[in-house]
Amino acid sequence: MLYAMTIPAYVNGLTALSGQLDKALAWGADNNVGELQFVAARLAPDMFPLASQVHFTCAQALQGATRLGAPGAPQISEDAEDFAGFQAQIAETLGWLDTVDAGAIDRDPDRPVDFTLPNGMAFDMTAVTYVRDWAQPQFYFHLVAAYAVMRHMGVPLGKPDYVSYMMAYLRPGTAPVA
Repeated sequence: MLYAMTIPAYVNGLTALSGQLDKALAWGADNNVGELQFVAARLAPDMFPLASQVHFTCAQALQGATRLGAPGAPQISEDAEDFAGFQAQIAETLGWLDTVDAGAIDRDPDRPVDFTLPNGMAFDMTAVTYVRDWAQPQFYFHLVAAYAVMRHMGVPLGKPDYVSYMMAYLRPGTAPVA
């Protein structure tokens, strides 16, 4: 259950983010918006820039799986400096997620999960409350923030870009005709 709630969701979100970044890079080239402008762009002065949002999205997927029992996660310790770096972080994360064993994640939904933030705040949860109340909200917060930064910069992204993986479930003959 925990595996199904996390790993496929991380794969879907990161794959969609990769596509959004491709679209942003192409749009930027056509509209004189350089990579460095995107890398440094943020929604508000006290929010992290796009580079950090991409980094944190990957880190949340890695931390979520690791705290649930998956060993050997790569360390993504710094923000990327360009779109190639963004894509490399995403590819590294996706590559590792592909190796995660469902049994390691699902072994006991009531087992304790504890963690301490860099500011010293410590949390004690069960695996299922960790997924519901921390891992998923944190992952999606940074995923949405990255999407929102690109939208803020003018990239013509829409819901189909955010949930591109949903096309696999589309009932034939129900897509709108342009």
